[in-house]
Amino acid sequence: MLYSRIEGSGDPLLIIHGFLGMSDNWKSLGSQYAAIGFQVHILDLRNHGKSFHSDEFNYDVMAQDVLEYCTEHSLEKVSIIGHSMGGKVAMLFATTFPERVEKLVVADIGPKYYPPHHQEIFAGLNAVDFSKKPDRSEVEETLYPYIPDFGTRQFIMKNVFWVEPGQLDFRFNLKVFNNNIDEIGTALPENAKFTNSTLFIRGGNSKYILDVDLPQIEKHFPNSSLVTIPNVGHWLHAENPKAFFEETVHFLK
Repeated sequence: MLYSRIEGSGDPLLIIHGFLGMSDNWKSLGSQYAAIGFQVHILDLRNHGKSFHSDEFNYDVMAQDVLEYCTEHSLEKVSIIGHSMGGKVAMLFATTFPERVEKLVVADIGPKYYPPHHQEIFAGLNAVDFSKKPDRSEVEETLYPYIPDFGTRQFIMKNVFWVEPGQLDFRFNLKVFNNNIDEIGTALPENAKFTNSTLFIRGGNSKYILDVDLPQIEKHFPNSSLVTIPNVGHWLHAENPKAFFEETVHFLK
């Protein structure tokens, strides 16, 4: 069963993080949704955060995990916010089990295929040797040449935790990601369709959703709209949480 943070009461709202993320990244936004009348469920996907590790890692099993989570928590119908890889999980879940989804918000990802583009990050992650028992500052020093961007590095460092006194590790399952990296970019199935209200929301500085992608989005999600938050990149919810919250609440409510 997936780990989750649950807060508030009212209409159920699932929040699904992106690749290498976890529920903790959405803690403050989750509290804001809870404060306006949602029962918020922020999930950790398999091989991420505090959820279980598994050698099986693809969108089909992740969508199935979400279905089992909803069944276990007696959530008949939910609205979903999914960011990046979590947006792909949300899209597949909504098109596979449309009767379980009220409204869908997809943050900065489209249904298309994305070629692998995390090579530098992976090189940095694989350069960390936890058997040498590094401390947190030494882990960050190792990552720095590969991940010079401070924000991205801090995002990764949130995953570094003490397994036991003197022994750090990553919360995510790096070995499985190394073996399944091509799965992250997989396109939504050709015949997938979801006809309920859907909001795509992209960062003005991000290249993940381009104008040329709109016909494909409309094919899969005929009842969809697109909003652009200016002056933010792929982590739009972290760079401008106020605008992200306002746009999503306007849609969800």
